[in-house]
This record gives sequence, structure tokens and C-alpha cells, in this order.
Amino acid sequence: MAWICRLLLHLLGWKTIGFEKLPSLKKYIIIVAPHTSNWDFPLGLMVRKACGLDKVKYLGKSSLFRFPLGIIFRALGGYPVERNKSTNLVQSYVDVFNAHEEFAIVMAPEGTRKKVEHFKTGFYFIAKGAGVPIIPCQFDFGAHEVKFLQPFNPTEDPQKDMAYLESLFKGIKGKNTEYNF
Repeated sequence: MAWICRLLLHLLGWKTIGFEKLPSLKKYIIIVAPHTSNWDFPLGLMVRKACGLDKVKYLGKSSLFRFPLGIIFRALGGYPVERNKSTNLVQSYVDVFNAHEEFAIVMAPEGTRKKVEHFKTGFYFIAKGAGVPIIPCQFDFGAHEVKFLQPFNPTEDPQKDMAYLESLFKGIKGKNTEYNF
């Protein structure tokens, strides 16, 4: 299956860059941006398989996990997120990281496919609480590149850290450019 995904990416003109370092990490959070289209999901699944990152799970809105599609989304590595309720999602994911020897998730830091001015902070505080690095990943539809950047470890200055992480995605073209970050 991995070779099929690599072939499909190649035929579609996509390159994957920088993923080679990820298998050596046991725990991490990948943030993928810009998230502007439903097409980001199948692209992400192909990249995950092609790059041998099968252990990486993803978060999705809970409405996607209702029967019958929920069976498929869970089988593809999904975890439902209840976005309308005030739950302590950050602490629950910190607990999941702490309970596993190896665990990795991918998140869209915008939290939506629409235009936003700033990233949501959940991924940041999960990484900080669990003591895991954040791997920024650019989905650049302009260059047809999926680029994994250097791991980033949160510091004691969340505002500075978030500004830095957001800066990594300025100018990157999502599928729907009107929603670019």
C-alpha cells in the first residue's frame, strides 16, 4: 500500500520533504497548515502511508465519527473531538501521551478550513503539557510539496512560540487560496 501512495503522489506531482527524521521520534504532534479544503484529508492519508508514518493518528470533529462513516474514520486512525462542549481536551490528550511509550497525532492548528487570523492553541498546550515536540508541516498546493520542518519544543513564552509557529506558514498556498493563513 505504501508504494501505491508513493506512486500516486509522484503521478500527481507531489514531493514529500523532511519526513525521514520522524520515525526516530517516539512522541510528537504534527501541525499541518494551511488547512483550506477537504482534499487535505486524502492528501494527508497518502502522505502518512507513503512516508511510513502509520503510527500517526489524527483528530477530527465528532460529527464525522457517527455511524456508518465513524467506523472508517476510526479505522484510518481518527480520534473524535467534541468541539461544541467545554471539555478538558488538552489534559485528556496529555494523559494519552503520558500513557503510551509511543504516540503521535496530527492536527490542523487553524481548527477549521475557513480563514483565521491566528492558530488555536490546543496543540501547543498539549505538546507543552506532554513534553513532546511540535513538527510543523506545510501543505503547499502552489509548489506541490508536503514539507516537514524541524521539531519545535515549546518554551516558557507561549505568545512568542505561537507567533514563531504561525510565521512558518505565511505565504504557503493551500488548495483554496482565499483561506490561506
